[in-house]
Amino acid sequence: MGGAGQKHIFSTFCAHLMSFTLHRTDPTGARLGTLHLAHGDVPTPIFMPVGTQGTVKTLHPVELEELGAQIVLGNTYHLCLRPGDDVIRGLGGLHKFAGWERPMLTDSGGFQVWSLAQLRKITEEGVRFRNHIDGAYMMLTPEKSMEIQANLGADVAMLFDECPPYPCDRAYAEKSMGYTLRWAARCKSWVQEHSPMSGNAPQQHFGIVQGSVFADLRRSCAEQLAEMEFDGYAIGGVSVGEPEEEMLRAIENTTPYLPTGKARYAMGLGTPVQLLEMIERGVDMFDCVMPTRLARHGIALTPDGPMHITNERWKKDSRPIHEESHPHVARFSRAAIRHFFRSGELLAQRVLSFQNLHFYLRLMEQARSSIESGQYAAFKSRFIARYQANQLP
Repeated sequence: MGGAGQKHIFSTFCAHLMSFTLHRTDPTGARLGTLHLAHGDVPTPIFMPVGTQGTVKTLHPVELEELGAQIVLGNTYHLCLRPGDDVIRGLGGLHKFAGWERPMLTDSGGFQVWSLAQLRKITEEGVRFRNHIDGAYMMLTPEKSMEIQANLGADVAMLFDECPPYPCDRAYAEKSMGYTLRWAARCKSWVQEHSPMSGNAPQQHFGIVQGSVFADLRRSCAEQLAEMEFDGYAIGGVSVGEPEEEMLRAIENTTPYLPTGKARYAMGLGTPVQLLEMIERGVDMFDCVMPTRLARHGIALTPDGPMHITNERWKKDSRPIHEESHPHVARFSRAAIRHFFRSGELLAQRVLSFQNLHFYLRLMEQARSSIESGQYAAFKSRFIARYQANQLP
């Protein structure tokens, strides 16, 4: 084998070994780390803006960079439906297609099949369903999910899993977990046979822990996935309608059984307060549509609580949304943004999206700083007290 081939194998092997570096663990359990990916290093804890269709709604990639976004999320299910993963691969991969040069993560499609697809039928092979766009039948298997994500070329590909609903009985949760574990093994076999695919950078793969609200199932799933040795691990099946205390309990019943030296990702979460609670429970990565979705409904997030920008009280208010807003947001008064939103101007949604993502990303930056200084508990307490008081000036 030539030198170039040996160098590629060695770099791929090293990337696998050094997928995550844990720098410090706070007395609370909060962790400070670095995720090492093909398109760059990502500091953790980190929030990932959601770009389901390949773009974060209303924002340009340059704006995301200005906000300090380090990694964004795309979705296997949506992108394979349109424009098609083969189209994206032919155009140079998802990074080039989306105009985003920093790291990306793609979800496996399992959650979307659970939440969006019609007439779903789960078998050992995979999931057969009618898609939500035109109702055509599709079959998504572990191997197909891995193939699509390899075509997309994201830095992190999630394994295909089965997400149980809430509530569900123990028998369903056990059966679902069995699918998830067997499908994880099939995902790994496919990756070992086909990866790295020609022309793609090395891709990392994260297993997903299921088990619903049952503590012993969560532990068993986490331990069995850890034995399979993936690059990182996610906690799935949370924020699917359960009470917040059940959500946090699912995290508590999972993280102690995951490898200390691998990244931990809580999928599809959450509110600012929930993120801080989960950081304390040892979670490193988060994603959620909440910041941009709230923006489209006229809600700005601030350290002093949510602001409903359409309220009459802001009609003549000359102040910016908040004194800690990003300069791009602070150039507009509350009155102006309220007027733009009520007039249907798209700028209002863009400004509020900028505000809310800046708020989330800054929260993660503050969390990292407090973990580094060993002051996470005090920071968390101060933030939550101020945010929940909701005393907007």
